[in-house]
Amino acid sequence: MQGMDNGPWSGLGTLGWFTGVWVVMMAAMMFPSVAPTVALYSRMGRGRQRGTPLVFAAGYLVTWTAAGVAAFVLAAAVAGIAGDVLAWDRAGRWVAGATLALAAVYELTPLKDACLGKCRSPLGFLVGAWRDGRWGALQMGAKHGAWCVGCCWALMASLFALGLMSLVWMAFVAALITAEKTLPWRQVATRATAAILLGLGILVLAWPTAVPALTVPSDHGGSHMQMDRMGP
Repeated sequence: MQGMDNGPWSGLGTLGWFTGVWVVMMAAMMFPSVAPTVALYSRMGRGRQRGTPLVFAAGYLVTWTAAGVAAFVLAAAVAGIAGDVLAWDRAGRWVAGATLALAAVYELTPLKDACLGKCRSPLGFLVGAWRDGRWGALQMGAKHGAWCVGCCWALMASLFALGLMSLVWMAFVAALITAEKTLPWRQVATRATAAILLGLGILVLAWPTAVPALTVPSDHGGSHMQMDRMGP
């Protein structure tokens, strides 16, 4: 991914290429925060379900893969209908700022709080959703992934708005997700995340060059979601 960061609304390439990159990204970004749940699942099933923690993790990735494919389809639809509307010198800058602001607002909603509660309480989730066997492990992993998508979709949308191919922003968003799911100060973590996202949104709109590590497109449309820019 080195050198592929074209800033906000970077091209997504072909579906196959994007899906492969997306799965690797999700594994790198989400597994640190879901590892305690997988470890607890492994302990609860010890002696009964050999090998199913891997199946549980696979189910989790299946849900996130489906979310990535949905994002790709949405991006393709926008590109097909509106053309280069997300070019930086058109609506791209404003949409990026608005996306970050929307993500900040979502951090403070009851739905975010409910989904985050499921992610932060793995024991309650596992006891309530327990299914035996590998198929059960896959179902449980997918269900936990769905709660995680509900918790983190706005943060992932922020990544699109800041530069999907930026390793710096990937690490930054992953750190926010991990902090929200693992730090003991739940409300402090979500409110701090909301403040950070809102601040970034304002900077993107008012002074984008002041945003650290943000690649500001300079080629009038070079960062909008053209489906043919990347991939083999």
